[in-house]
Amino acid sequence: MATRKKKVTSGAERILAIDVGGTGLKAAIIGADGQMKTERLRVATPHPCTPDQLVDALVQLVEPLVEKEPPTLMSIGFPGVVRDNRILTAPHFGVEGWHDFPLADSLAQRLGGLRVRMINDAEVQGFAAIEGRGLEFVLTLGTGAGTALFRDGELMPHLELAHHPVSRKGLAYDEYIGEAAREKAGNKRWNRRVGKVIGILASLVNYDKLWIGGGNAARLKIDLPANVATVSNDAGIEGGARLWHPKSVRETRQLPQANQRTGAFK
Repeated sequence: MATRKKKVTSGAERILAIDVGGTGLKAAIIGADGQMKTERLRVATPHPCTPDQLVDALVQLVEPLVEKEPPTLMSIGFPGVVRDNRILTAPHFGVEGWHDFPLADSLAQRLGGLRVRMINDAEVQGFAAIEGRGLEFVLTLGTGAGTALFRDGELMPHLELAHHPVSRKGLAYDEYIGEAAREKAGNKRWNRRVGKVIGILASLVNYDKLWIGGGNAARLKIDLPANVATVSNDAGIEGGARLWHPKSVRETRQLPQANQRTGAFK
């Protein structure tokens, strides 16, 4: 009689969650519930940073974690447009060599062929914050400004609003409320700018809830509307678990056959 294989439950999953930032690279091993199983490690992002340099830096960063808690899956949040695990834009790293770069697969190969999923970093943070009801928008404040949109817990197609003009001078969100802008304008003026952006997003998106994350969320001193809240900077790591939840990404990505003319889900 054949021995039945023991089914591995989600609780046994060890997810290597990586948060790529314009100024810092962070990583930790987390469980399927998003809770950290190891300490969170951080190193400065190399500058300038080529694709190969980033892969090398990430491998070096995660080596102690992989040795301590060998992961079964990997999640990556990247500050740019990501599609099918490939980089389309990398505004904080430059243009040369980044377009269509298979960062997820390149890193996975260096780490023993781990199964990997990669999306925009603001979207990963959103997964750790959202309540799964109505229209929820995520704004991250860090080196630049990241955005993500969810409907009833489902991730919507990515819009790179960070590059959309927001001021009379034609400044985009990145240039208006990013870290360089905060350092130049000062915290008080920067806070007023963020308040203006919140109002613009409320009119543009008509969100039910706005979540503000990223390293600079802690610098906010303005009174936030009742439907706006800040989230922990650890959300960029913790949200990596949700990338492996069956309802965490669009069904057409999880079940591509459902988008075909037959409409079959089997």
